[in-house]
Amino acid sequence: MDYRAIYDQWLQDPYFDADTKAELKGIAEDDKEIKERFYKDLEFGTAGLRGIIGAGTNRMNIYVVRKTTQGLANYIRSVGKEGQGVAIAYDSRRMSPEFANEAALCLAANGIKAYIFESLRPTPELSFALRHLKCAAGINITASHNPPEYNGYKVYWEDGAQITPPHDSGIMEQVQKVTDYAQVKTMDKEAAIAQGVYEVIGADVDDAYMAELKKQVLHMDAIQAESKSLKIVYSPLHGTGNIPARRILKELGFENVYVVPEQELPDGEFPTVSYPNPEADEAFELGLKLAKEVDADLVLATDPDADRLGVRVKDKDGVYHTLTGNMSGCLLADYEIGQRKALHGLPEDGVLIKTIVTTNLADAIAKGYGIGLTEVLTGFKFIGQQILGFEQGEKGNYLFGFEESYGCLIGTYARDKDAIVATMALCEAAAYYKTQGKTLWDAMVDLYEKYGYYKDDIQSITLKGIEGLEKIQNIMELLRKEPPAQIGDYTVTAAKDYKMGINGLPKSNVLYYELTDDSWVCVRPSGTEPKVKFYYGIKGSSLADADEKSASLGKAVLAMVDAMMARI
Repeated sequence: MDYRAIYDQWLQDPYFDADTKAELKGIAEDDKEIKERFYKDLEFGTAGLRGIIGAGTNRMNIYVVRKTTQGLANYIRSVGKEGQGVAIAYDSRRMSPEFANEAALCLAANGIKAYIFESLRPTPELSFALRHLKCAAGINITASHNPPEYNGYKVYWEDGAQITPPHDSGIMEQVQKVTDYAQVKTMDKEAAIAQGVYEVIGADVDDAYMAELKKQVLHMDAIQAESKSLKIVYSPLHGTGNIPARRILKELGFENVYVVPEQELPDGEFPTVSYPNPEADEAFELGLKLAKEVDADLVLATDPDADRLGVRVKDKDGVYHTLTGNMSGCLLADYEIGQRKALHGLPEDGVLIKTIVTTNLADAIAKGYGIGLTEVLTGFKFIGQQILGFEQGEKGNYLFGFEESYGCLIGTYARDKDAIVATMALCEAAAYYKTQGKTLWDAMVDLYEKYGYYKDDIQSITLKGIEGLEKIQNIMELLRKEPPAQIGDYTVTAAKDYKMGINGLPKSNVLYYELTDDSWVCVRPSGTEPKVKFYYGIKGSSLADADEKSASLGKAVLAMVDAMMARI
């Protein structure tokens, strides 16, 4: 059935409500928009479903949520885990509570108990909750840091990580079998509650989550020494982080936490930013303004589902510096591993885990501590998969894991990146270094001086719509057909195509180029946004040299992109 016939079916089928039909009638003369909405079903990427909210098979709406949940329910039943239940959380985005409720009612109608949070909660707490409640799976309604017109549907398995093989393909196979929306089960909420298959959760899980975070503290002595003097500015960027981040800092004793008032309350329109991404400078404009007013030591911002943390730190001259995800990840890795070694010693099989697009400074840190380093594909679920393997007897002991996209995990209470624990740990580290007469920026510079001036960056090319998807595919095909021999001033010394399978990792549409002078470039289409991403890293002899080399390689990457775009 072509996209036009499916569009007509949605208009005529009594299953779809009047508001949906009115929205579709409004685009009756726009064939391109109809095609965008109906030419395919919304697909799972690295983080499950993610798409623009609206009517259509290629959009986020209650019908797509129900259909996907029916497929998930069918899969849970097929593997005999229907008695374990499913935990459900949601963020501050448009339609998040509604989508979460629809998912819960579909599960309930299938005889699978839904544990749904009473109000918005962070992604990492959902990861914790489903293991805490011994659920078979988890659902989180969020589109992370995407613009306000997006929402998403992340699926987790019983280990607490986002779904990986074989469960990801198994669930999608079941979803694809649901071809008639009217076959999807749902039921009345009050009836579901009465039957014991719809349970609202909240404070008990919150308390258990907070207790696990506190177990990760290494230097309570430093917190007690500096809790009255350390000044912290924090922004939840209109999302889920406000209550848990403030709670953990308060309960640990930090007294000077200033929340950016304009960004404090949940708001799915994200009115103070064009999109709520802590990687973006605009996300910190209000926070830095407040920081200068109160003379804050550090400025922190979490994305709407509070799994990513952006950081700005003040040096001794009062200048605020940006810490990228690679920088804050390495700073925390060094602090957590170094202080664990000093306090308790390190296990012989200790491992630091990073993704393939994460900085090589992590490799140097692992080597410096004499621990193992494991590389995984992009997506924190693969770090979670490694933790599960260690627990099931594979050689290794998890010490720290992070990815360049502003996410890390301390401890194993969850299996997804956690900006709440990262907020806590960075404040602890700031207090510890302050007892040593150092700022976090001093600690970062010490890392560079010890291991080398690594600098990493990314160029993202946005290509929206059907045509954009084709261009992204063409870029990858062109690079495979004609791999570069030179990128800027660097010679390509090795090329890896992860689609062929590298080092036992799952096959993935990723190309990686090793370059001279410890440099590299990696190309991959985003799994959550209409983008193709060009990651790159260099090693300099000083901060200034690293900045210059990184800027030069970035220009060379963009020139390569321009040349390809001219050909496709």
